Amino acid sequence: MNSENACEVEQRDPRLAAGAAGVIATVGALGALTVWGRSGGPPGALAVDIAAGALACVLAPLVLWRPVAGTLVLSVLAALSPAATPAATFGALHVAQRRRFPVALAVGAAGVAGHAVQGLWRPEGGITYGWWLLVVALAYGALVGWGALAQARRALLASLRERARRAEAEQGRRVAEARMLERTRMAREMHDVLAHRLSLLATYAGALEYRPDAPPEKLAQAAGVVRAGVHQALDELREVIGVLRDEDARDDDRPQPVLTDLPALVAESRDAGGSVQLRDEVVEPAALPAAAGRTAYRVVQEGLTNARKHAAGRPVRVAVEGRPGSRLVIDIRNPLAPDGAVPLAPGTGTGLVGLTERVQLAGGRLDHEIAAGEFRLRAWLPWPA
Repeated sequence: MNSENACEVEQRDPRLAAGAAGVIATVGALGALTVWGRSGGPPGALAVDIAAGALACVLAPLVLWRPVAGTLVLSVLAALSPAATPAATFGALHVAQRRRFPVALAVGAAGVAGHAVQGLWRPEGGITYGWWLLVVALAYGALVGWGALAQARRALLASLRERARRAEAEQGRRVAEARMLERTRMAREMHDVLAHRLSLLATYAGALEYRPDAPPEKLAQAAGVVRAGVHQALDELREVIGVLRDEDARDDDRPQPVLTDLPALVAESRDAGGSVQLRDEVVEPAALPAAAGRTAYRVVQEGLTNARKHAAGRPVRVAVEGRPGSRLVIDIRNPLAPDGAVPLAPGTGTGLVGLTERVQLAGGRLDHEIAAGEFRLRAWLPWPA
């Protein structure tokens, strides 16, 4: 026996010992009352009752360890003397509480059979044998039903406890997943902002490098824009790091750009020296749901960022159209950079992947391709009425 089983036995033995003592006391008291109530019978029957009652007291604790075998032995004793009836009925109830219903029914039938034999040679006064046997059968049926009901109740409580434990674990897992998804969403949001900001800085820095002969006031203006952009990028980077470190961080209070902020985004790109043409044919842009508006803004932002990285100096055409009850269509096109041209900033290849996922989560679709010497980015977003 290993240490774990030994520990389990040590923990169960005190309970079993206490239960055995209680069973002996109860069965002994009921058996004594039975013997006392039948003390007026023949001397030989009284001796049998005393012996059967004493033996039933000794064998009753066996029901706690071997319920079926112990109860069958007590049923045989009950066939000899009514003094064993309390122990036999206790055994039937215990079996019904611990074993499957067919087994409990068979043990109960054995108890009824034992008492049927008892009634033949030790008839009860004041009641016919048939009625007495019916009362015994009903009593055993009640004991079996009571035990089965108690067993079903225990099984139900155990099932409910297990379900509660699983539900609690599942709830914890869902909370952790939701928290991780929220952090991922916020990190993706800030990635788009940083990529856009840094591409603008790269554009201004390129202008300072390739136009050293520009007027001093222009150089100072460009340097000021770079300095301000660096501060903004650092602040946004600190926010990203804070989001990733703090599991309880929330950005609900930080305003998010939507479709109506597209003109400001295009103006920012133009101020950086880009050639951006915006064709806005959206009907009631303020009616677009906020989630779809944020997604549309990020699509245009990513398109402008990619154009600055991979086709610097090339014109970009942005077309947005849609209306409530239909859908919002975003089309961004820019000519490809000449062969051998060095990108303004290296790309990771994850921007369009994340953008595609964002659009799909919003219920839309995003396609990109190279055709007719230009890069085309096209997105469709649902716009409920």
